[in-house]
Amino acid sequence: MARSDALESGELTDTAFYILLSVLEAKHGYLIMKNIETLTDNQFTVGPASMYTTLKKLEKARLIVQSEDSTPQRKTYIATESGVALLEKAIEHRRQMVAHGEEVLSQRKEKKREYKMDTPATSSFDPAYKPE
Repeated sequence: MARSDALESGELTDTAFYILLSVLEAKHGYLIMKNIETLTDNQFTVGPASMYTTLKKLEKARLIVQSEDSTPQRKTYIATESGVALLEKAIEHRRQMVAHGEEVLSQRKEKKREYKMDTPATSSFDPAYKPE
């Protein structure tokens, strides 16, 4: 799915996710960026261009609105109830994705253990291979 269609289909990009999470309480642009950095321990950052583009998209989708204390010089945003609902849905979706990933990786590890136990190492490409 193209990124531009993500909000229209009810999915959040990582940038939209963290911005929406940051504006559960009213914040202006710089505070949103700093909040994301703090929240993620600097593992995820949003630059001004991406942030303001995403803020416009979130506002157009009515997932955020400018708060009452917003001024033309300093726009302050807050999540709407629709925005909070979409954020909750996105969190549950991501939980399911992680569970699926953990399940598949666990099965893979188990198969590798069984393979190593049942099959003698016969190739130098196999880490268990020890030449005689």
